[in-house]
Amino acid sequence: MLHWYTYLFPLACILLIAMAYAGLPALKQVSLALPGEKEKALGRKDLVILLVITLLYGCVAFIGLGGHTDPESFYRFDDTGSSAVIYAGEPVDLTAVRYYCGVNEGNLTLEISRNGTDFENIATLTHSYSDIFKWVDAELGEATYPQVTALRLTADSELYLGEIGLYGSSGELLPADRFSCNVSCRPLLDEQETVPETITFMNSTYFDEVYHVRTAYEHLHGLNPYEISHPPLGKIILSLGISLFGLNPFGWRFMGTLFGILMLPAVYLLIKRLFGGLAVPACGTVLLATDFMHFVHTRIATVDTYSVFFIILMFLFMYEYMTTDRWRHLALSGICFGLGAACKWTSIYAGVGLAVLWCAHWFAQRKDFPWGKFIRNVLFCILFFVLIPCVIYYCSYYYYGVARGWHGAGMYFTRDYADMVLSNQDYMFSYHKGVNQTHAYSSRWYQWVLDIRPILYYLDYSADGISVTSFGAWLNPVLCWGGLIAVFVMFYLFLARRDMRAGFILTGYLVQLVPWMIITRTTFEYHYFGCSIFLVLAMAYAFDLMVRNRKNWKIHVFGLTALSLVLFFSFYPILAGTPMNRVVQDTFLGWLPTWPF
Repeated sequence: MLHWYTYLFPLACILLIAMAYAGLPALKQVSLALPGEKEKALGRKDLVILLVITLLYGCVAFIGLGGHTDPESFYRFDDTGSSAVIYAGEPVDLTAVRYYCGVNEGNLTLEISRNGTDFENIATLTHSYSDIFKWVDAELGEATYPQVTALRLTADSELYLGEIGLYGSSGELLPADRFSCNVSCRPLLDEQETVPETITFMNSTYFDEVYHVRTAYEHLHGLNPYEISHPPLGKIILSLGISLFGLNPFGWRFMGTLFGILMLPAVYLLIKRLFGGLAVPACGTVLLATDFMHFVHTRIATVDTYSVFFIILMFLFMYEYMTTDRWRHLALSGICFGLGAACKWTSIYAGVGLAVLWCAHWFAQRKDFPWGKFIRNVLFCILFFVLIPCVIYYCSYYYYGVARGWHGAGMYFTRDYADMVLSNQDYMFSYHKGVNQTHAYSSRWYQWVLDIRPILYYLDYSADGISVTSFGAWLNPVLCWGGLIAVFVMFYLFLARRDMRAGFILTGYLVQLVPWMIITRTTFEYHYFGCSIFLVLAMAYAFDLMVRNRKNWKIHVFGLTALSLVLFFSFYPILAGTPMNRVVQDTFLGWLPTWPF
């Protein structure tokens, strides 16, 4: 329940942001001088600042990321009618069953026997698409089934079951040594230490992890991929964490969190190249580190993080090319474009922005146009922005081919492989075009820019209803609202002052936002993730104007950065899934009626 005084918090935040922007100098006569080479060069102080920010953020990001122990071995039910029987050494009173779902969908029929011969059906253990790599409690028809001597599980299709926990009359987990089964069935009882006391995001998949983690696992084991609505590279990167740390929440979230950490030095370097100095890159990087979307979404095992990471790099290298005319930076920008596109199509929107910036770079040389150099550069771009990205994209489907029994580089040169890749492009387009279902947490672009409708990823009330565990994705209000003001500053500087850096930032922001204005599919707040990077850059430019043109800049720049940090730790419980009192959460953190916390 929202109280009238709860609105004081967002109003106070808006007031503080407005007071900080009062530190902006008059834009008509403000100096827009580019930083010198010495200002843009990374020095020892930069490295120390960056190291401190990155290490501190990394420590916070990895805390509570996920458990390290989930079942690694699975029993495979071959097909319809395949069964496994578990015998009790002595009769037990069965009160509950908890099981861990592997890949594939279907159902297991759970039967019990009191004499070891005759079985009765007591429950259906579902394996829906949303249950994959989750612990699930079976819905038993009665409170207690006494004197059980055997249990039989029968599948209606090919299924994988990781572990099964059986609970006795006092609600205790019955030890595995009280049961026996065939050697082939041992995976059902061999990791009883992984059976959790409670089912949470710390031991199970949640939100879109049920698609992406499953597909990463399938790539590792040569199985047909389930999630084919996005290109494969993001799931391949995700699978590296599973290879390193095992099939557990920490393992499947590790790579996303690592890439989220790596975004910080990438953004620091980009801000440094744009504006130079120490304060502006440091404060801009802190804005990203304390952004809610960045923190939450990089700690979930989906592919958006990798796409956004490569978007940062492709714009960084494009800016380096535009200011130095070194073609190797142009090549790196194109390679990063290819890697991003192979993770998610939103990187293709960014590619349009790169094309705009490239054209602007050459247009600026129109007075004495070097036609020969231009033609060579066009051919160079065809290689690094078309051919090489296409090769990266095409090769990323390798594990799709492995699942079909193809092996080695020779598969790339077959008609079947090419048809498979082309077919998937058609499927992806049709799939996303058809995502029009209503969703409780869907939102449109005009809600994103005002932070009106976050998406809720996880919600769990305590048994007594006093505390709640939840987290979702939306922008830190300082970045969202302060960044929006900065975007309007960029518009002014570009249109009225023809400022190249403002145009660079606006291009990145608009190519990530405008497509969502015309897309009619169901959309969510996390689609604004790519824009958030350019909000950081826009605010960094506003900071730079304050630093270079006002004597009392510190109170404005450091004050706004500190406000972002304060809000991050204030909202930390509903960013990291820390249980908290419902009244406290509603009163102090539920700023708007549309915030689902």
